[in-house]
Amino acid sequence: MPTGACGINCDVCRLNTDGTCSSCGSGTSPAGQRKLAAQEKLLGAPCPILACAVLNQVAYCLHDCDMFPCENFREGEYPFSRGYVDMQTRRRNEKKTTRAPYGDGVVVPPEYWRQLRDLKLPELCPRAAVMMDGEGGLLVPAFNEEIRVDVTAQEIQKGGPGHWRRAADPFLELMLLVYLLNAADHPFRNEMVGPLDLKDAQFFQGPHELKTDKLVAKFGRRPELLFKAGDQLGGSRLQLADAAVCVRPFPKIPVYYLLWGADEEFPAKVSILFDRSIDAHLPADTIWGIVSVTTDKLLNV
Repeated sequence: MPTGACGINCDVCRLNTDGTCSSCGSGTSPAGQRKLAAQEKLLGAPCPILACAVLNQVAYCLHDCDMFPCENFREGEYPFSRGYVDMQTRRRNEKKTTRAPYGDGVVVPPEYWRQLRDLKLPELCPRAAVMMDGEGGLLVPAFNEEIRVDVTAQEIQKGGPGHWRRAADPFLELMLLVYLLNAADHPFRNEMVGPLDLKDAQFFQGPHELKTDKLVAKFGRRPELLFKAGDQLGGSRLQLADAAVCVRPFPKIPVYYLLWGADEEFPAKVSILFDRSIDAHLPADTIWGIVSVTTDKLLNV
């Protein structure tokens, strides 16, 4: 079936059936290679979607690429409308938030809410760098938005003053509770460290090694896109490597992403670093989970 890497089915296109236009083929097909060569010759530049699929050996973007819809679909004029791309992003993200990074269904232990209810919230606020909102609420900056933690109703909420509504995001709820229960009266150290420099360094090896391959695939040849993604998450740009951003999932938890772009000699590389103080606030499994979510957001904003 002559379906293009972008997902367009040329079988049902009259331009293809009457011989005016040939199918691009998948990103792993000889037809894709031929189409790229023809585009270069006739148009002076290839389709960025097909070129990316061929380069990364992705057959069909919608089915095989974990980064779909990427900037090639967002910034280009075709093949899909912005509404369709936004729908794909929303529904893919909704699907991800119902499961933990381990692949297991997320369960928020009820005792976490009981422990939070038993704390003196005015004393917790300076430790966690959050604010009170009424007698039973906390306001927590998270990923460039404000989350309300309703201790009385035992739920997290989004939307803003006058429009708060329950957020059905069990993994975010779990991470927030662990952060609030563990945040310590501990200052920033202003010293960047990697996962293997933390006190539970052994946890970040093997299956829990921090994954950077998708970051490399998306940003390796276009480091400026990392700045753009960081901006949308409320991050700050750093004068390090070829591109670097600091994103704060929670107030006392900065996560640093340093990118060295690909060149003729070396492949692209991404390092994920933390402030030395992070393991004073969070256990290793929560650090790993927060990085998984932060990375996913950078790839999908």
